[in-house]
Amino acid sequence: MSDNKIIKKRHPKFNVMKGGGTNRSKIKDRWRRPRGIDSKKRIKRKGYGAVPGIGYRNKEEVRYTRPDGNKEILINNEKDLLGMKGMEGYVGRFHHALSRKKRIALQKIAAENKIKIVNKVIQ
Repeated sequence: MSDNKIIKKRHPKFNVMKGGGTNRSKIKDRWRRPRGIDSKKRIKRKGYGAVPGIGYRNKEEVRYTRPDGNKEILINNEKDLLGMKGMEGYVGRFHHALSRKKRIALQKIAAENKIKIVNKVIQ
């Protein structure tokens, strides 16, 4: 794409509301929609934490892009890798379940075809 870095909008952490009677240290930081009828967070009262909404979304041209401006394609096999041949503005990422042996083999093919891989195996 371009030489400029992609800057996405920042948003606050969306954490689950920790009620008064619970042991707060045991509740993980994750998002669960508040559903209680008296929940102040559900009705978006000030001071109770942010609730996800459409306003936090990024622009379409920036969405799903990496900071360097490229988009990622997940690679499971050689067919996926060769399908990227000649695609500008895209980089490959090996699937987490690929073995080291397969990654090394696919890395050689990527080097021959000048395809950039994000999570290379260091030999």
